[in-house]
This record gives sequence, structure tokens and C-alpha cells, in this order.
Amino acid sequence: MPWVSSEAMTIHLAEIGKQVSANAHAMLVCDGAGWHQTGQRLSVPANVSLLRLPPYAPELNPIENVWEYLRANQLSMRVWDSYEDIVNACCDAWNALLADSHRVTSITTRQWASVKT
Repeated sequence: MPWVSSEAMTIHLAEIGKQVSANAHAMLVCDGAGWHQTGQRLSVPANVSLLRLPPYAPELNPIENVWEYLRANQLSMRVWDSYEDIVNACCDAWNALLADSHRVTSITTRQWASVKT
């Protein structure tokens, strides 16, 4: 989605909840963004929990490394003519990254945070 809000986060969480296997539970790491906060406007499915990171700890948040990678490798040294062009470039960069699951794993894996099953 090209915007952020509690409503968009609720939709995102619902989609994650649909992908969780029966008898399983998902843990989603969240930073302190306002739309990550629970309350009357954010609905979290029963099979999903939010793990809040402490403030000002980007080294604990793997998505910070994803943004760094995208900025350095997909979105740098470019100028766009319109907002729509920016959104399209970001979507293309995101989809290219998602198509390379090994790269996503290498960017986001934290040995100290791995769960062994």
C-alpha cells in the first residue's frame, strides 16, 4: 500500500493471519510507528502477536536493513517525474527483492533471533 495507517496495518495483519498454519502462531516484530500500536483502531488476529522493539534500536529491526538495501541497490541515483513514478519504482524494487528469497533471508536473518523447530 502506498500509505500507512492503523487501517492499513489491520489489513496487513489480517493477511498475515490467513497465512499462518493451523495450530501455529506468528510473531511480528514491530518498531514504534504509530500505526503499529494496539488500541481501538488496530485489530490483531488471535494467531498473531506483535513484538515491540525498544525505541531507537535499528540494529534490532531487520526491516531497516531491507530499506538500506533497496535504497542502495534499487532506488539510488534516480529522479522521478511524479509521485506515481516513485510509487511504481518502489513497488518494482520491492517485488524484485521478494522474488529473491535468498537475498531477503541474508539481509534479515539474525542468528541470535533464529527459532529452531
